[in-house]
Parts: sequence; C-alpha cells; structure tokens
Amino acid sequence: MPLTQLAPGEMTDDDLRDWCSVLNDMTAADMPAEPRWRTDRLRDYLEATLPEDRRYLFLDRDDDGDLVGHASLILFGGGGEQSGTGVVELSTRPSARGAGVGTRLLRAVAECAKANGCRTLSVEVIATTPAVGFYNRHGFARNVVEQRHLLRWSDIDWEKIEHAAGRLAAGYRLEYHAGGVPDRLMDSYADVKANLRSSPGNVAFVPEWRGSAYAPALRDSFQTLARRGMRSHIAVAISEPFGNVVGLTELVVSAQRPTRADQYDTVVAPQHRSYGLAMSMKARLLTELRRAEPQLVDVQTWTMETADDVRWINAELGFAHDVDWYDYGADIDRLLARLDRRR
Repeated sequence: MPLTQLAPGEMTDDDLRDWCSVLNDMTAADMPAEPRWRTDRLRDYLEATLPEDRRYLFLDRDDDGDLVGHASLILFGGGGEQSGTGVVELSTRPSARGAGVGTRLLRAVAECAKANGCRTLSVEVIATTPAVGFYNRHGFARNVVEQRHLLRWSDIDWEKIEHAAGRLAAGYRLEYHAGGVPDRLMDSYADVKANLRSSPGNVAFVPEWRGSAYAPALRDSFQTLARRGMRSHIAVAISEPFGNVVGLTELVVSAQRPTRADQYDTVVAPQHRSYGLAMSMKARLLTELRRAEPQLVDVQTWTMETADDVRWINAELGFAHDVDWYDYGADIDRLLARLDRRR
C-alpha cells in the first residue's frame, strides 16, 4: 500500500491503535524499561498544536495493510527563532527494519517540510537505539548532547524531599499551581522564562512544547498542553513584598504515558540565585505530585553536559543518569539531495 499523508483529524480509531502498537513494539525492542504508550487521548495529543504551528502525519503500511511505520512533522510558525524548523518523530516496527520504511518516511517528511517553506529538520535520538545509525547514515549532524536522569518513585527519600521543600530563604514563599499559572503571576512568570535565553543550562529541549517570554503566548502553551491530555504541575518562588515570580519549575504528566512525569524548565532569575530556590521548588513540586499523581512510577529530566549546578540539584533529589539523548539536525535541501543519490 502507498505511504499516506494525512491530517491528525483524519486518523481513524484503527489508525490510532496501530500508531500506538508501532510505538510500543519499537519501545519493547529498543528501550524495554520505558513505559508503554496508551491510546487514551492519543487523538487529542496528535491534533492539538500551538495556534501558529502545524502537524502532518505519515503512515506506511505493507501490502497486507499492516502499519509498519509512521512519522509526525511539526512545523513551527510565529516568526520566532524556531520558525523555519520542522521537528520529526519517526517510528518503524522492528520486524520491518531494513526494508526501507524509515527512509520512505523520512523522504515524505522532508518533501512536505520543504513544500511548506521549512529549511531544517530537527530530531531527538536516544543514544542507545538504532536510530543513531539511521540518522548518521542520512547526514544528520549532532548539535546537542543531553543527559537524561530518572527519579524512581519507589526510591525517593520523602523525609529528605519534605525537608528540602520547607528549607526556604527569608523573603520568599512557594506556590503550587496545576494546569497553568494565575493571571496575577503571568507577566512576572514570563519575565523569568526570558532568562532561558541567557542560561542554556536550565533548558531541557522539548520539541513539541516551547515556553515563551510573552504572556499571551504562554497562556496558549498551557492551553495547548491541556488540550493534548497533558497535565501541567508548576511550582513558583515568589519574592516578597511585591509578590512577583522570581523562579519556576514545570512538570507535565500525559494521559498517554501516565506513569512517567516529564520535567520541563527550571529557571531562577539571576538576581535571586544562590538562595537555594531551585532545590526548594523542585522538592515542593515532588511533594505535590505525590498527592496529585499517585500512579507515577518515575520522573525524567534532561540536562546539558555542562550544567553542573543542575545535575547537582537533581542528584540531591535522587535523580540518576541513565542514558544520553542527541539533538540532530539536517538542512532539508541537502537531505533531499542525499536521499536522491541513494535511490
């Protein structure tokens, strides 16, 4: 059967079940300890994007109609620094590897991206999986190496976490919010997010969700996460007496993999660093998750190799490094030329 491109809203229930099946077969073969995907709100996950972004899906079925691979392409809009970049997620059923499925999907993604004015493709790759060799062979360049750290719920020292959450410097207080932050905090929250540009060690690359230093766009981000079936949990440090946000940490639990939480950004405004706010916020968030998400098995976070301060905080909380992730990129014109030569 020919490879099919479709919009997320065109996916049938069978398509969604098959999509999930490919992901889980690939996970079982390449990362067996990883949580499996569920179809719960999977349609929402694929349909919802930020207002100026677009998602395209690609399905590759064999002659019997069985799904052997799929790909997702997110095209960033809005004219920001990521405009002109497409993020690809590509999965092949292990039993179909070596038959050109991945290459067919990659070509379809690249052609679609180019037709929509995209200049570069970006993809995240787990260092221990066959995807590394696949993208290397197709000319992708490794731009960033991140270390993933896992905190296993059963190993948490809750007495230590509670103590860290309550150890707060004078002149500050912590607040916890689920689903987003209230309007009274939105502007100062966005101001703190702006520090990510000058503090790359705080950033975990999350391809389908981007924070913003602009309050209306930040509201869109939280609303989009909710529409995708992703529950946001946020702890903020407030400076007294003005009540402004000076630090934040974000975490998301998705309906599609509810036993794992994903840590997003942790940021402290420069003039408020060295007061232990990052440690206190992250510990407070864990205590809130214990009540709000009792089904959790672990939390994952990513740090840059050079982010020694972030790694120290994570280690104190119980996170342990388990695998590296690579951020790969490719120029679309060069990628398509390379694919043409391989025909």
